[in-house]
Amino acid sequence: MKATRLSRYLIMLLLALNTAGIHGQPAGKEVIARNGDGIHKLLKDHGLDPAGYTEKFIELNNDNIGRNNSLFVGRKYLIPETVAQPSGSGGTTGSTKYPVREYAIFGEDYSRVEITDNDLSGTIYYLMSGHGGPDPGANGKYGTFTLTEDEYAYDVTLRIARNLIQHGALVYLITRDNNDGIRDKSILPVDSDEKCYPSAPIPVSQTARLRQRTNAVNRLYAQHKGNYQRLIVLHLDSRSKGENIDVFFYHHSNSRPGKRLADNIHDTFREKYRRFQPNRSYRGTVTTRSGLYVVRNTDPPTVFIELGNISNTRDQLRFVLYDNRQALANWITEGIITDYLNR
Repeated sequence: MKATRLSRYLIMLLLALNTAGIHGQPAGKEVIARNGDGIHKLLKDHGLDPAGYTEKFIELNNDNIGRNNSLFVGRKYLIPETVAQPSGSGGTTGSTKYPVREYAIFGEDYSRVEITDNDLSGTIYYLMSGHGGPDPGANGKYGTFTLTEDEYAYDVTLRIARNLIQHGALVYLITRDNNDGIRDKSILPVDSDEKCYPSAPIPVSQTARLRQRTNAVNRLYAQHKGNYQRLIVLHLDSRSKGENIDVFFYHHSNSRPGKRLADNIHDTFREKYRRFQPNRSYRGTVTTRSGLYVVRNTDPPTVFIELGNISNTRDQLRFVLYDNRQALANWITEGIITDYLNR
């Protein structure tokens, strides 16, 4: 497998920021990489959240990064400079100190969440990653390892949740795993201890499982009646190994806000492909799938997202490289914010 070339291709393809362009991003101080340093460690050592600054770091230092985003010992690297929030955005002008909240569900490295602005203040998002518990979902072989849909969809879902909270949203994780957290690893071990919100065991029966999740969302939706509410469902597809697919979207045929949300996220992906891969067309689509149980039976406007083919070699690198998982989350978040601000 020519992982180096493919991984660099995908990393360049998926570079994006949550709410701002990366070109012209100011650079901070210059540092020299030491033995054992990686992007994640350098950012953490300099007080920066890897979730928000990995892509900026790669953009600043793209010509000086090795395979799988490794750093070269002894070389100089630019650390991104934090950008002061504008007045009224939830930050303090001229300061990088923002309100911080603790969320253990994101894991030790990501539990501290800075609220960087109020763009999504008053919104409520339900995030549902596919499968879990006794059902790992689709799977694919990656060398000697098995990749499972539930683990990778959940990791991307956690990253989206954290992004949304940073922008002031109230977020409910419908599928939950209290001991996984956001994992900066390529191979995510399979477990079966996921629960359904708030802490219900997930049943074996597919119908019972879908009904359980739908009921959880609808109960919360009723409690928050009158608020702006949306449901995001994330899955990975499983097709023939030779079929490379782009991220695509489903919505209910009778839901105009669901279609608009899907269109806005889709447009974000399409714009990023034009920007980073002008010679490669984006083939992701937005279509109706009213027959899907969750789409048909949940009360909030819903978008159902398929992130790629877990069996395809190229699509697998979209998942096993955790920087790519973060970039997927950032693109989806950007589309969500665009949808809300332009409502």
